[in-house]
Amino acid sequence: MGKIIAIANQKGGVGKTTTSINLSSALASIGKRVLLIDADPQANATSGLGIEPKDMSSTIYECLVDDYPMRSAAIATCVEGLMLVGSRIDLVGAELELVDKEQRERVLRNAIKDVKDEYDFIIIDCSPSLGLITVNALTAADSVIIPVQAEYFALEGISKLLNTIRIIKGKLNAGLRIEGFLLTMYDARLRLANEIFEELKGHFGNMVFNTVIPRNIRISEAPSHGLPVIQYDPTCRGATSHIQLAQEIVSRN
Repeated sequence: MGKIIAIANQKGGVGKTTTSINLSSALASIGKRVLLIDADPQANATSGLGIEPKDMSSTIYECLVDDYPMRSAAIATCVEGLMLVGSRIDLVGAELELVDKEQRERVLRNAIKDVKDEYDFIIIDCSPSLGLITVNALTAADSVIIPVQAEYFALEGISKLLNTIRIIKGKLNAGLRIEGFLLTMYDARLRLANEIFEELKGHFGNMVFNTVIPRNIRISEAPSHGLPVIQYDPTCRGATSHIQLAQEIVSRN
């Protein structure tokens, strides 16, 4: 049975989509069957894997709003073993369309049920908000990875996200837990980056991944080529760190 992991943080620019694309690809590269669900209307996880959102006949929108089967919406990617349920800008309207739907917070969980056994990992890329789609993702998930940028305002907003997770655990998904805090855009030369890592460790202990994702130009360049970094430049630090993260997650599970 597949493990469902949401990548969430309502703070923008912390590396959620980058983590989603590259972690999914890294897990597939070490032999896992992986489904990536792009639950962000910006559809960057979709385009970052070289897929044009407007060319898809069905997306996560149809799965949520029209009860379209997720198995039929999943498409192959450039990475062997990695399937994608993509997104388009029309997902913005799904928030309103789900408001009157029965069990509106559990629509995504119900959509995933039919495919959960077909994958080892299902990764959900969440939008930078705590709206109804993100609530759906957290309600569907077994755990959540929280990317944290190695910069001054790194811990800003984490308390709000943790409070949301507590509410969802209490009312919608008692089994939800934090898979880990992931430090992204890390530059070991900067004292501030090291201080943030130590502060995270001090607050959250073993919930902080040992793997950190470095600030790496290859990670930034890869999406413009429609490739995960492990295919764009397999030997760069950005690629090797995501492989290390994938291995750390597999060993934890």
